Amino acid sequence: MDINQDLPAIDSHRALQIWITENLKMLPLPERAHGNFFEECCYVVLHVPQSPKATQGGFSDLHYWIGKDASAEAREAAVSFVQCLQEDLGDQTVLHRESQGHESDCFHSYFHPGVIYRKGGRDSALKFAETNMYNVQRLLHIRGRKHVSATEVALSWNSFNKGDIFLLDLGKVMIQWNGPKASISEKARALTLTCNLRDRERGGRAQIAVVDAENEATNLLRIMEAVLGCRSGSLCPSVPSNSVSQLQKANVRLYHVCEKGTDLVVQELATRPLTQDLLQEDGCYLLDQGGFKIYMWQGRKSSPQEKKAALSRAVGFIQAKGYPNYTNVEVVNDGAESTAFQQLFWSWSKELDRKKHPEKSKLVQGNLEVGKLHTQPELAAQLRMVDDGSGKVEVWYIQDLQRQPVHPKYYGQLCSGNCYLVLYTYQKLGCVQYLLYLWQGHQSTVEDTKALNCSAEELDLMHQGALAQGHVTMGSEPPHFLAIFQGRLVVFQGNAGNKGERPPVSDTRLFHVQGTESHNTRTMEVPARASSLTSGDVFFLITSHVCYLWFGKGCHGDQREMARTVVSVFPGNNKETVLEGQEPLYFWEALGGRAPYPSNKRLPEEVWSIQPRLFECSSHAGCLVLTEVLFFGQEDLDKYDIMLLDTCQEASSVAQIFLWLGEAAGEWKKEAVAWGLEYLRTHPAERSLATPIFVVKQGHEPATFTGWFVTWDPYKWMNSQSYEEMVGNSLGPGSAISEMTAEVHNFQLTPRLSDNKAGHPALQAFKGSQDSPENELGLDLRVDGANPSMNHTSSCSDSMVNGSLPRERLMHQALEDLPPGVDPARKEFYLSDSDFQDIFGKSKEEFYSMAKWKQQQAKKKLGFF
Repeated sequence: MDINQDLPAIDSHRALQIWITENLKMLPLPERAHGNFFEECCYVVLHVPQSPKATQGGFSDLHYWIGKDASAEAREAAVSFVQCLQEDLGDQTVLHRESQGHESDCFHSYFHPGVIYRKGGRDSALKFAETNMYNVQRLLHIRGRKHVSATEVALSWNSFNKGDIFLLDLGKVMIQWNGPKASISEKARALTLTCNLRDRERGGRAQIAVVDAENEATNLLRIMEAVLGCRSGSLCPSVPSNSVSQLQKANVRLYHVCEKGTDLVVQELATRPLTQDLLQEDGCYLLDQGGFKIYMWQGRKSSPQEKKAALSRAVGFIQAKGYPNYTNVEVVNDGAESTAFQQLFWSWSKELDRKKHPEKSKLVQGNLEVGKLHTQPELAAQLRMVDDGSGKVEVWYIQDLQRQPVHPKYYGQLCSGNCYLVLYTYQKLGCVQYLLYLWQGHQSTVEDTKALNCSAEELDLMHQGALAQGHVTMGSEPPHFLAIFQGRLVVFQGNAGNKGERPPVSDTRLFHVQGTESHNTRTMEVPARASSLTSGDVFFLITSHVCYLWFGKGCHGDQREMARTVVSVFPGNNKETVLEGQEPLYFWEALGGRAPYPSNKRLPEEVWSIQPRLFECSSHAGCLVLTEVLFFGQEDLDKYDIMLLDTCQEASSVAQIFLWLGEAAGEWKKEAVAWGLEYLRTHPAERSLATPIFVVKQGHEPATFTGWFVTWDPYKWMNSQSYEEMVGNSLGPGSAISEMTAEVHNFQLTPRLSDNKAGHPALQAFKGSQDSPENELGLDLRVDGANPSMNHTSSCSDSMVNGSLPRERLMHQALEDLPPGVDPARKEFYLSDSDFQDIFGKSKEEFYSMAKWKQQQAKKKLGFF
């Protein structure tokens, strides 16, 4: 049968569509089943961005997912379907191969708050999609920081470890056990997943309990040990993370893939840094990112046969290199490259892309009104401007390792041998905002840099932690920094004098003036020689007798007007304007004689829009580890996080990166700037270390940061919950602990039929009586499940949980004659299964499913009341 005739209908108005493969059919999964993946199955996932600001640039992503126990037949069917779908969807689709437990960040970004790996195959998957699950008993191993996953594991203490989180799901009771080495952020995200499971699969009717400290959760441990057996020995240590460091991801190699006769030739072309012109439109190329991910790029003129073979070629390369079979594969088409792929290259020109695809419209930047920056944060983000720079300015410089104020008349006159602090205060919608720039000269010392950072911390404390901080390197100042000084920023060589006074300008000095407006103009001192000149710019030459304002042939009117504004900074009235080619002899003598210099005109800068990228930062074995969040929003910023936002390189302006610090990020906050530098240092495109790094704190985000998000709620943080509050609220209205206790004791003790290495009975879940009194047992459990009135020693040896007391010790026995630990209201509970069946004529499950009054009647009649 031709599977092309059986392709499912694609709904372009739905962001996420998932199918499970069965023979030659693709069966759609309902939305309530999304995020659940069965290990014996293969799935096809299609994501169609609905937002105009979609992170991937508006292209669709098509994934095929392979369960770890999927058969070869299921894998082949999934590949066939996904290739036909890709052909049907066209070249604007990116194809991904995903393997269980090693999915791409793009795949994980679809599923909030996480993915669930379940045991079973197609029948289990379809049954799950159709029914609510209360009659369940399973253990889920929860891992992950930003991208969380839960894997079904064996019901045994051997599955546990000290560093992760485990969820014992008993249908109507869900116990989250937190490893002693787990972080608060991991606990909070796991609890979010647990609550999501309760709401989606149990309609919100299951009860949740959390074990944070075992000595404070004795009753919950009794239940866990009844299910898992007696725990002997200590728990396994934390499982090492399989995270890939940025250093490994920086190792990129590009190969040309082609056929010569019957042979497939894979030829290495280049290593880091890669350039876009290596990709030819009639070829196919393979990009190996350190064995972490394999990209297959297909030129628009490559043949249909080559495009169809791309995936199999990538898999063959993985096998030939000896990489793990779960290595990610991404197949991209010419003109539909993801931002992640583009950033593996030293530069990526949209102009070159438009030459290949003339049907694409060129983005044109109009005249943008700075007055709209406060009400249009997306505009502020694109311009890198929080406002027009007209706010209050205070400047300090580091002298003798101390912060010293700069006299206002020297504002904007910086020296390359110093470090400066520039505090900018402005109003945003009626609220006072602060932005502190830390400017570092090229000739400043390490000691000065340390003093600069210490002074910034002091200022931050003085302003109650409300300062957003921008780390700026000489020559790479962002537009807003330049706008603060209204285009009159001048950087002198040497060190500042008293009160920030600039060095004397009695000697011959040459200054390079660059820019056309107040937010893009800077003036830098350069060596006073003719070779420093360029025809496309303006220079200001200071001599002992006269000052020359030199206009190169390639400069235009806006440049000249800004230059005339800048020269007002310099004293003296004897200033002459000189055009290139009309210089007096003294001009060349002051520069040491004529010498060749660049004569080409400055090319107009291209303007385009590049999608930003958001990463969660962490550290593993001393190396930076980044987890990307695609299609991101404000809800992806968590109070426990440190996030890196890369606004990417644009030809029209200086790139910037932001480090966002959650209020509960802890000691890692001190590493933020170092992580930003490591990100730049290990970037495959060899990004400049002078790229401005902004550190922003939760609740004090400038518009240049918030504007990169589709929507931003400035009041969101006022309602954020702590982990402790999340635990309390997860227990339901009024923290209904008594309800949870009643549900727990509606379970029955039966011998486990499998995996009982600990040699103890298991707790078989079943649906209890719906009309039983909620406070019947009243064990006074605290939020964490503890019962202060009970002394827990070894629940495995207690008679109340071993289910094997003889009938004569229970039937017709007064309260004082019962064995220790037996609940007198549930004496029948401690009979063995065979005795219970013999006395009551039915199983325990059948008995407890009866109405409560019928249970009481039977117990009175048989001597168990």
